[in-house]
Amino acid sequence: MSGFIRTTEQPSHYRHLEKMSVAEIVTAINNEDKTVAFAVEKALPQIAALIEAVSDKMLAGGRLFYLGAGTSGRLGILDASECPPTFGVPYGLVQGIIAGGEAAVTGAVEKAEDSVLQGWADLQACAVTDRDFVIGIAASGTTPYVMHALQQCRQHTIATGSIACNAGSPLSKVADYAVEVPVGPEFVTGSTRMKSGTAQKMVLNMVSTAAMIQLGRVEDNRMVNMQLSNEKLVQRGTQMVMEQLQMADYEVAKQLLLQHGSVKKAVDYHNK
Repeated sequence: MSGFIRTTEQPSHYRHLEKMSVAEIVTAINNEDKTVAFAVEKALPQIAALIEAVSDKMLAGGRLFYLGAGTSGRLGILDASECPPTFGVPYGLVQGIIAGGEAAVTGAVEKAEDSVLQGWADLQACAVTDRDFVIGIAASGTTPYVMHALQQCRQHTIATGSIACNAGSPLSKVADYAVEVPVGPEFVTGSTRMKSGTAQKMVLNMVSTAAMIQLGRVEDNRMVNMQLSNEKLVQRGTQMVMEQLQMADYEVAKQLLLQHGSVKKAVDYHNK
C-alpha cells in the first residue's frame, strides 16, 4: 500500500467544530452531503458494469453476497435484508456478511476487520461457489477482512466486485468489477460513516434495485412481488390490484390480494 493516499482520512475542510452553532454544523454537513451524489454520478459506468455482471450470475441461479466491516458491513446487511420484503425473493438470495459476525451489527468487535483469514472462512460457511457473486465493501479500500476474501474468491474463480471511497485502492485491484466513489475528507475527520457511508448506501440501492428489475421482480414501476408483512403494505398492494384490474371495490381487491399473497399473483390469476 506504499504511496496509497486515503482521502477519506484526510483532515476535514472545517476547523473547530466544537465552536460551531448547531445551525452551522448541520449546514456544513448538508453542504458536504450535496457532493456525494455527484461523486456517485462519476462512477455510474463502473456501477452499471458491476450490476450487469451481478444480474448475469443471479439470472443463472447464483446468489449475491455483500462482505464488509463496521459501517460498510452493516450497510450490506441492511441492503440484503430488505430484498425479500421489497421484491419477494427468498431469504438467502442476497446475503450480508460482516466482520465479527452478528455481534458486530450493533456493536464494535475489536480487530475483526484486520483478520486476513476470517472473511474467506465466513464465505465458505455460506457454501459460496463459482455460481455466486461477492461484493466487498470498504470505504478505505484497504480492509484486510474484505481484501483477502476477494483474493481467495479470485483463486476459486468466483466473480467479485468492490465498492470503495478512495481512488486507486488496493481493494479495487483484487476485484473483477471495481466501483470507486472518492468523496473526499469527512466533516469529522476520518468518520467514514458520513459521506462514505452515504455513497455506499446509494451504490447498494442501485445494485439491488437494478438487479431485481433484471430478475423480473418489478413491473412498470411497482413492487408487485413485495411481501404483505404489515397493514401499510396490504393497503399499498390493494391499491395496486385495483389500479391494474381497474377494480372499484377495495374489499374485493384486498381479498384477492390476500388470497394469492402478492400483487403479481392476484393480477395474473384474475386475468387468466
